[in-house]
Amino acid sequence: MSFSYLNNQLQVENLSVHQIVKQYGTPCYIYSYASLIEQWNAFCNGLQGYPHQICYAVKANANLSIIATLAKLGAGFDIVSEGELARVIVAGGMPEKSFFSGVGKSKQAITQALQANIACFNVESYEELQRIEEESKYLNKIAPIAIRVNPNIDADTHPYITTGLKENKFGINMEDTLPLYRLAAASKHLKIQGIACHLGSQLTTLSPFLQAIEQLLIISEQLAREKIVLQEINVGGGLGVSYAQESVPVPTVQEYCQKILHKLAQKNAHLRLIVEPGRSLIAKAGILVTRIEYLKNNGYKNFAIVDAGMNDLLRPALYQTEQTIQAVNLRPEIQETVYDVVGPLCESSDFLGKNKKLNAQSGDYLAILDCGAYGFSMSSTYNSRPRCAEVIVDKHIASLIRSRETVEQGWANELPLLFNKIGIS
Repeated sequence: MSFSYLNNQLQVENLSVHQIVKQYGTPCYIYSYASLIEQWNAFCNGLQGYPHQICYAVKANANLSIIATLAKLGAGFDIVSEGELARVIVAGGMPEKSFFSGVGKSKQAITQALQANIACFNVESYEELQRIEEESKYLNKIAPIAIRVNPNIDADTHPYITTGLKENKFGINMEDTLPLYRLAAASKHLKIQGIACHLGSQLTTLSPFLQAIEQLLIISEQLAREKIVLQEINVGGGLGVSYAQESVPVPTVQEYCQKILHKLAQKNAHLRLIVEPGRSLIAKAGILVTRIEYLKNNGYKNFAIVDAGMNDLLRPALYQTEQTIQAVNLRPEIQETVYDVVGPLCESSDFLGKNKKLNAQSGDYLAILDCGAYGFSMSSTYNSRPRCAEVIVDKHIASLIRSRETVEQGWANELPLLFNKIGIS
């Protein structure tokens, strides 16, 4: 295991978490290289023998070192902005193995992706298809495209992270898909690459994936009858991980791969498979470590007030998630008490966990588990709090992969105030 206890001290691989944060401070994200590699290998082994491309969803964790590690392993990338594409390129990733999703692709983003020879645009509207064609014509390029279908399937996940229902902003309705493919097929500047969908994030059952694949293959067969032949099927990402609140087992990567390949074989489909895991690759590889500043009792509840807040980890406030929180140094001699673990921000929603049983005292460190995905990537400088450091551990070596921001960096890009114009001397 990448995170385990040795002599009552939490370890990440072969290093003490306590020693890491004594060096780099808190709050601090710590990642396990071994855990990331283990999950990558699970996808590779699960899809072995079938034509495929694993595209890491950059939005889950966009640190350049994480991207570079996966690029060296052969990953493609699922990107949703020109900024993410730029990160992939700087980190050594290949645009030719990357897929561009997102409902609001600007002209600048499309141009940048075309010039970088992006593998495919996952098209999400008629207007977007027109814009891609126009930019391709202007640049004398041929844009590879897939239509992202909205299959109207309930993925039974949090409403903020579902993307495959008809009321969501993502994708194109089933009935509008064929006309768009016909338009694309008639264009000299568009090349039909495949078909795509994405149902949402943190899916804990496989049936929604399989239902969606069934619908995509029906469209593929209809297109084939019109001599429009697809090369790829992109089933997106969304495979969930087990956080503290899951009461049923989440499917393993192996089960996920087996079921998808079996469905393709059932339908005698010979399409290259694209998968876009993010959370399921990196979530369990990371923890957020925070220091207890105060233990407070207000006569009604106990609070462990820590130095990390919702600006460092937004998921509990935004999605009401319950992640495991445990002491970095176990203290069996201290009486176990139930605490709400809360941050220092001036928001009642600034909590990291509620009703957590802890043996702790002020000054102790706590580790919030499974924070590798949508942790730092969703962080902010709210309340003028600098974003925290990130560290990765490979066996017995800890490497700083993002320095802690300074307060001064928080205003570095603000325009200088013209004091004389507003009467300030």
